[in-house]
Parts: sequence; C-alpha cells; structure tokens
Amino acid sequence: MSQSCCSTEETSHNHDDHDHSQENANNSLLQLFFPAIISFILLIIGIILDYILKPTWFQGYFRIALYILAYIPVGFPVLKEAFESIKKGQFFSEFFLMSIAAIGAFAIGEYPEGVAVMLFYSVGENFQILAVRRAKGNIKNLLDQRPDEVTILENNIPKTIKAEKVEVGHFVQLKPGEKLALDGELISERASFNTAALTGESKPDSKKKGDPVFAGMINLNSVSEVVITKKYNDSKLSKILELVQNASSQKAPTELFIKKFAKIYTPIVVYLSIAITFLPYFFVADYEFRNWLYRALVFLVISCPCALVISIPLGYFGGIGAASRNGILFKGGNFLDSLAKIQNVVMDKTGTMTEGVFKVQDIKIDKNFNEKDILEKLNLIESKSTHPIATAIHDFVGEINHAQNISNIEEIAGFGLKANFNSKEFLAGNFKLLEKFNIKYDKNLENNPESVVAIAFDNYFVGYITIADEIKKEAKSAVESLKKLGIKVTMLSGDKTAVVEKVAKTLGIQNYFGSLLPEDKVSELNKIKARKETVAFVGDGVNDAPVVALSDVGIAMGGLGSDATVETADVVIQDDKPTKIPMAIKIGKETKKIVWQNISLAFGVKFIVLILGAGGLATMWEAVFADVGVALLAILNAVRIQKMKF
Repeated sequence: MSQSCCSTEETSHNHDDHDHSQENANNSLLQLFFPAIISFILLIIGIILDYILKPTWFQGYFRIALYILAYIPVGFPVLKEAFESIKKGQFFSEFFLMSIAAIGAFAIGEYPEGVAVMLFYSVGENFQILAVRRAKGNIKNLLDQRPDEVTILENNIPKTIKAEKVEVGHFVQLKPGEKLALDGELISERASFNTAALTGESKPDSKKKGDPVFAGMINLNSVSEVVITKKYNDSKLSKILELVQNASSQKAPTELFIKKFAKIYTPIVVYLSIAITFLPYFFVADYEFRNWLYRALVFLVISCPCALVISIPLGYFGGIGAASRNGILFKGGNFLDSLAKIQNVVMDKTGTMTEGVFKVQDIKIDKNFNEKDILEKLNLIESKSTHPIATAIHDFVGEINHAQNISNIEEIAGFGLKANFNSKEFLAGNFKLLEKFNIKYDKNLENNPESVVAIAFDNYFVGYITIADEIKKEAKSAVESLKKLGIKVTMLSGDKTAVVEKVAKTLGIQNYFGSLLPEDKVSELNKIKARKETVAFVGDGVNDAPVVALSDVGIAMGGLGSDATVETADVVIQDDKPTKIPMAIKIGKETKKIVWQNISLAFGVKFIVLILGAGGLATMWEAVFADVGVALLAILNAVRIQKMKF
C-alpha cells in the first residue's frame, strides 16, 4: 500500500509524504499487488464460510481473527500513513477517512465490508501508481536516451569511459546505431542522425561538418566523429529532461483549486458524518446508534476525494507526456490550460514561418567603391551578429579578414549594425538605419520584395545586398489549422513591410505588420490585449523577449538551436515545425476537456451516492464504487490522452 497522489496536502511541501509511494513505484507488478491478493483470498474464504458453508465453528473470535488477518495486508499501511499524517498536522487526510470507515465497520460487526473497503482502496491506489509510473516512464524513455558510456579518441586510439567524465574538447567516436551522450560539433564531413528523442520525428536529419549535434541523437550510417562542446549535465537533452520532469510543479488553476477545495471539503465531510451519527437521536423516534453509525461510515467512504485529486494532476501530466512525445515541451500544466483558451496567435516571420536559412541573391555596390573591400567590411561587422542574415553573408563572402582596423561595433536593435573603419562610419542594416543617420538613398528600393541589407560608408549610400528566405513547407497548413480552431493569426516582423506582406499573403494571413522595432511589436500586442483577448506569441524567445513576456503563452521555435530559448519560453517546439503550434493548442484543449470530464464524473456520482448513503439506501459496497470505482474510471480517462493522435 502506498501514499496516494490524492493527498489533500500539497506534496511539494512535504517530500516525506511520498517516500512510500516512491518505494512502491519501483516494485514489480506482483510485489505491488501481492498484499491485495493475500487480502482478497482471505476475504473470499471468509465470505464462503459466512454465507455458503456456514460451519458452526466459524463464529466469535475465530471469525474476527480471519477477517483481521484479511485486513492487515491492505489496512495496516493505511493506518500507518494516517498516523504519520496526523503527526505532521495533516489530520483530515484520505488515510484518516478510510481508517475510520474500516475500523467503524469492524466495530459494528460488518467485518467483510471493513476488509472490502481497504482492499478496493488498495487496488485503486495500485492502479494509480501504475498510471503515474506509465506516464512518467513514457516521458523518461522518450527523452532520457543518453548512453552511460562513450568511446573517446585519445591519439586516435578508441577508449571507453563514463559519459559523466567526458570533458569539453574530447573527441567522441560514434558507430552506426550508437546514441550521442553529450552535445558537440560534427567533425566528420557528413553524417545522418535520428533525432526522435529531441524532436519526436524519426525522419533522418543530415548534418555536415561544423553543424551542432545533440545528446540523444542516433548515428545512422557511417562511423562519425564529434568534438564535445558541453559537459554531460549541461547538454540540451539534460535541460529538456529537467524541464519536463519539473513541469508538474507548475500547477494549472483547476489543479490548484481542487487542492484547496479538498482541504476544505474533507473536514466538512468528517463533521457531517458525525452529525449523521448523533443528530437523528433528537429527531427520529426509533433511533438506533448502530444503524446511523453505519450510514455515517458509508458517507465517509463515499466522500474520500481521491477521484478528484488523483485524476486531475494525472490528466495534466498525461497532456505534458503526449506533447513531449510529439516534440512539444510544456513547462507546466498551467500552460496547457492557457493554450486551451487562446484566441490569438501572433507570430514572428523569420525562423518561425520561414526556414531562417538565408542566401545572398543579388549584390549592388556603387562603382565608386571597391566591391571586394566593402564586402570584407560587411563580412567582418556581420560576424559580430548571430542573425541568420549574418550567416548568409558569411557563407557568401567566405573567410573573415581580421586585418581590417575595426572599432566601436554596435548593434542597434531593430535597425542593424554600426562600426568604424579607420574612424570612418560603416552602417549595415535596414533602410530605417540609413534614415536614422541621415544617409540619402533611392526610396524606390524600399519596395523590393526581398530582404535587403543596406550599406553606407563614410556618410554615403554604398549599395545593398538582397537575401532570400524560403517559407516552411508546413507553414500554410499550420495557419489553416489555426483558423479551423477559430484562432486569429497575426504576423509581426522587423523585416520590411513588402517582405512581410509577400509571406503573409502566401500563407493566408490577413493581419500582418512589418518594419517593426521591438517596442512596436509590444504596441501591436497591447492592442490585442486591449480587446480582452488571450494571445500566444510564437518566436525565438530571446530577441522577442518583451513580447513573449507580455503574451499569455510564449512559444519558442527552434528548441535545438538556443539554450536561451528553452529558458525563456513557456512552450518549446523542438523541431521548428509550424504545424506543432495548432497541435499544442489541440493537446491543451483535449487535456482540459478530460480534466473537466473527471471533475463532472466524480462530483456527479459522489453527490448521488452521498444522498443515498445519508438516507440509508446505499451500503458500503456502493460507497466503495463511488470512491475507488470512480477514481479508477477517472484514471483510465486521464491516461487516455497518451494514446491519442493529434
């Protein structure tokens, strides 16, 4: 027997409360159910002797002794937990309720029912342990894919060591089928990896030399070599695993309400059962203490809040697990609730709905300037930025010429970059940057539908580079799915309006705004909030930190690319797929639906049987169903979400 998840106290404040359940959680199926099996066999023997064979010797102390033996395997752990809870000041726990009900049944001679109450309660608890074990196991098996040992190369000689002992800079050799234990950088020319542990997608992901690779990825084809860039406990997978395992500490409002409700509800029920026992004495002519005590005991068993306080956290945990299996990480059940009622999805463009992989398309440099020199300067200044456009320029220009005399490098948020070369000012960014520094240029260039990097040097407009970005394949279907859910879609971007308009119209987004500074994005989001509508923002979680903070739910795309993204966002989509945005919302809605189904089921059945019990129309057997039966039904309903396809 174990302590239940349905403790009426907040478990995070009392870790000792779960020691017993943690112990049982590791038991085999036979170990878990063995006490219940022994109790059940003895109970059946007692019932056969009592109601079928009816031998004359089966009475008095012998009869009591058999039922006590049947009671001990399942009842003693509950009595112990009740005693421990009382010592900690948690007087009104479900253990106390069940102990009083069973002891009371024995006191009035209802021995089989006293054993049955504890037996079915024990079975219900064990099913609860199995459900939680399965939910946690699904997540852990999905995410914690790190091998314990790795093969490192020392002077080109393979050597097997513990993964925890691998240092940054070590070279790791991966054979086909082996999992990477730490984050690193591929030093082989090419390799193909299964990234299911991180993204939920088993489709092979090709990597080339210099690409980042992460713990949990499985090497597929040839022997590959990786240089380690992070320690074992600092890997992306470690952070993700920690994130999901800690998600249960972030309680949803419904879950918090039920916890508080149970603390008030349980004492009230105890006092009502006392009233049911004694008050009729003053109002009923043929008052019989034994009869009214039995009714009160039935009332106590029915009132145990297990079905509510077990199934609701399990429902949220199931939702988090279902999302994790699809490469979506929720930082808590509260964000499942928040996403379920989202009315607006506001999204960034670059890297969210587009690939974020830019390529230089065209170069226009004034003939009065040396094109090679300008591009070298541009390459050097852009090397100080992490923006995808900077990467595109570096890929096009090539090696950086560090011999240039550069100083006073400054990134101006929403505009671009500024630096000095031999005391002459160099600007690279959007056309607003040129206006900010009073640089004259042809205004017609602003109508270019591609992303443009405008360049100025020594107070003259030098020219520009056009850079193209591809729309993600799943982007249009993601927008259509959001619309089907009745959600309004808005695109906000710092890119110029012509580019944003082209992407938005392709995707079917009617509300779009371009050429926005970070504060402009905040302003647009505030307009939505002013309509008293809920909003989720989808972006990189770092550059758009102000908008993420303002939104009801911050969703980060590209969990594999940035540690800061995982830290900042409320929800992380690990494989960059826009279709995971509506999927996350559907999971939130389904989780909320299941939680409220369980609340309605528990309250409905308990209310009916409580009335019947108080009126003497329900026996202890109906009471057991109302408690354990409803709890089991609620648990089965809660784990259902883990089987769903979204």
